[in-house]
Amino acid sequence: MLLYRLIVSIFATLVLARLALRRNWPALRQRLARSPARPGPHLWLHAASNGELASAKPLIVALEAARPDLPLLVTCNSEGGVALAESWGLPARLAPLDLAPVARWMHRDWDVRAHVTLESELWPNRVRTCPGPVFVIGGRLSEGTAKGWRLFGGLLPGVLRRLSYVSAQDAGSLERYLAAGLPRAAAGPVLNLKEFYAPDPRRDATLSAGFDRAHTWLAASTHEGEEEIVLAAHGLAREREPALRLILAPRHPRRGDAVERLVLEAGLSCARRSRGEAPEAAEVYLADTLGEMGLLYPLAGRLFIGGTLTDRGGHTPFEPAAYAAALLHGPDVANHAAPFARLEAAGAAVEVRDAATLADALTRLAAREQHEAFGRAAQETLRPETDMAQLVAAITQRLDPPE
Repeated sequence: MLLYRLIVSIFATLVLARLALRRNWPALRQRLARSPARPGPHLWLHAASNGELASAKPLIVALEAARPDLPLLVTCNSEGGVALAESWGLPARLAPLDLAPVARWMHRDWDVRAHVTLESELWPNRVRTCPGPVFVIGGRLSEGTAKGWRLFGGLLPGVLRRLSYVSAQDAGSLERYLAAGLPRAAAGPVLNLKEFYAPDPRRDATLSAGFDRAHTWLAASTHEGEEEIVLAAHGLAREREPALRLILAPRHPRRGDAVERLVLEAGLSCARRSRGEAPEAAEVYLADTLGEMGLLYPLAGRLFIGGTLTDRGGHTPFEPAAYAAALLHGPDVANHAAPFARLEAAGAAVEVRDAATLADALTRLAAREQHEAFGRAAQETLRPETDMAQLVAAITQRLDPPE
């Protein structure tokens, strides 16, 4: 525990110093759990960022319905996640630093009765100081992370023994949790929260009018090094399908200027979402904004999942599958190995390696009936395997009854 205290103290000092230099006092207060709290008991739910939080939306809705007497407090590591929670009408803060006094202040000021944390967000002091049960939903513990925890001696086993319920994201994570000290009685079924993703009901009339889904493909959440491949593939595919349009959505919108340069260097015209430019005005539509993937997915019948042609492990296939898009991806799917394995077994996605194979896949799926069939297969393959009602019951039965 001493080594962890040292490391987290150094990390906290750096975070606070950066916020102070930027004179971002509201964020600094939130990191120290010193921002105003709402009165009354709360269920504290924590997610790393807006992606994890979006996947938890069905769980949040179900918890609110099951325990209306226990309102949610949401924390995220990113300002984008905080903004998303606030757009849902929930009180939200930047996550407090995992210093023991700060964690205690958070629990005390918000009258926290229980804590729900998502995926790999396991913070020892928040767990140890929580006055009520602690739940890990969609928990992920990779081999590398498990090895890293061993540097802290018995810290992880002590934290795991404090958990009331863990629903791991995959079988491997569950095995590692148990091997590290999670009590068997606290182990729930394997569950990936992203399975419950519900399509965004919002629509943008301008976007919808600007694209023909049958002749549009989306490169979603791309990373540095992938856009060049995507643009080269687009050029090759257009030789065989001249009407083909590309929506390019980089994972980090701040890279918009750099990606635009790549588009222009490829000899293609570019319209940018962040500038409000008309989508029909260019060959490539650069979607360099946050929180709008739900508006983009319905526009494309074929979709490339970013992060899979790099060493980043790839992004979730669940969201695009929910819109019945034909899925294309690279070989690096380590972050979501289980759902990609299901897609492979069902023949419901196409793996590509480079610009040439990506262009070939786009061409093979060009016919409307072909990409619609692949899209329906992906949607069916990735339907939830776990009942949300069972998950909510597992949580609520471990909470104190309503006062």
